[in-house]
Amino acid sequence: MNDLGPRIDQLLSSAPYRIHNGHDLLELLKDEVEYACSRNPGYGNYVANWPIPPRAARSIAELPYLPVSLLKSQPPLALVEPQEIKKVLTSSSTTGQTPSRIALDSTTSKRMTKGVVAIAQDFIGSSRRPYLVVDVPASAGVGPELGARGTAIQGLMPFASEVTYCLKSDQAGNLALDREKLLRFIEKRRSSPMLVYGFTYILWKRLVEPLTADGTCLEMGDVHILHSGGWKLLQAEAVDKRTFNEGLARVFGCPADRVIDFYGMVENVGVIYPDCPEGNKHVPGFADILVRNPLTLEPVAEREQGIVQVCSALPTSFPGNLLLTQDMAEVVTYDGCPCGRAGIGFRFAGRVPKAELRGCGNIERRKQ
Repeated sequence: MNDLGPRIDQLLSSAPYRIHNGHDLLELLKDEVEYACSRNPGYGNYVANWPIPPRAARSIAELPYLPVSLLKSQPPLALVEPQEIKKVLTSSSTTGQTPSRIALDSTTSKRMTKGVVAIAQDFIGSSRRPYLVVDVPASAGVGPELGARGTAIQGLMPFASEVTYCLKSDQAGNLALDREKLLRFIEKRRSSPMLVYGFTYILWKRLVEPLTADGTCLEMGDVHILHSGGWKLLQAEAVDKRTFNEGLARVFGCPADRVIDFYGMVENVGVIYPDCPEGNKHVPGFADILVRNPLTLEPVAEREQGIVQVCSALPTSFPGNLLLTQDMAEVVTYDGCPCGRAGIGFRFAGRVPKAELRGCGNIERRKQ
């Protein structure tokens, strides 16, 4: 791995949404596939039976990808020795289903943080500010394993000057708003820029609904509200994205464009996909997205839906550079977006039919 680190760092140090050299990413991914083969014989055997040798690939689409379900093994599929694993990320999963388990060494963990920061600061700026987490402290994780919600919470910590959690839980694990704690936090910092994060369903059910019911407006005009996951539960209640954004804007007293939905998966460490003002998601220069036809697995044309393949140069502790997910998306444009961000613009379109459902952050499973 002699020269992989500096090349990955070079991509991370560039502006995430400028026009990048696709050839550099292709060549880096080829080398990362080779490195992974040398570190894991099982993965090496898989690649050896791929129809196109990685070195002969003319595009990222021709490189060998793994179905994301292969990351559900225990112990986790890794490219480092067990003693080098510093943390294991676990994906959300419904009761009885096996979560993905992602092995991180210190190097990949640091890159993950840098990747999230590079992307998020393009949307919310780089300054530190008070950080309100609409969750309980236990969700942020304290042990060697970290779940989907904790990964998202911790990913935004570099933007925090201080952190406050505004939910509480009872002995049965039911979440509720700690109204006094929330109002104390707001009262002291109302004139300051603030950052809020919450899981989509939790934000709506445990903050927006109770505050809307009694007509409370927090008067936080200078705030960015980031959220991720959980749309399945809200769609069952006929809450679409516009209703969600407008409801949050009323409660916080801010413009609706300060509410930013982002998609992320623990298997795609260090890469998140926030909505731009046009409602599209974009790919940073250290990653790529392919949308494949469900029947042929060939890349689809613009405005066609297909299965999402995520690609990332960041991980070297597990073979997560090229992963075929169980999500569907539609390519909106291959040539840039009116928001000004270069590269592919896409929108998610739900889960692959009959695919294993994710656990919506492992919350309130009894309601699913």
